[in-house]
Parts: sequence; structure tokens; C-alpha cells
Amino acid sequence: MVLGVSPDGLESHQKFREKYDLPFTLLVDADHSISEMYGTWTEKTNFGRTYMGIVRSHFVIDEAGILVAAAYNVKADTSPENALASLG
Repeated sequence: MVLGVSPDGLESHQKFREKYDLPFTLLVDADHSISEMYGTWTEKTNFGRTYMGIVRSHFVIDEAGILVAAAYNVKADTSPENALASLG
């Protein structure tokens, strides 16, 4: 099963899912509780401005609920194949 997690709202998720024809569920993490638990809600800096934001990451959790792989600062185009590679 694949899940996406973002602090964006439900309407934003629906548009994003339709735009990219995503075949998986996107979860709303409005209070950042999931992101904080996985260490992806972090301080970022852009053009000298500091703010809190998401670090694009992927996690592979096996059928027993064990975290078998974690990767931070991933690229959207290579993350899926890298996550799959961690399975075997």
C-alpha cells in the first residue's frame, strides 16, 4: 500500500491527485503530527527566510509494521524505484 502525507488540505490533495493521476491515497496532516513523528517537519531556509516545512521523504514499512527503509530529501522522479529497491 502507498500513502502520501502532506499538511495541504483535502481540496488541494484532490486537485493534485487528479492532475498527476495518482493511484494512491493522500492523507491530510494539518497539525503536522505525522510529519513530526517521522522527522519530516523541519526548519527550512529559502532566500534568507526561515520557515517550517516538509522535507520530501519516503518510508518503507513492512507487513509487520517494521520500518525497513527511510530516505530524506528524495527526488520525486527516483523515489519510487529507490523505495522498491529497498524491499529486495
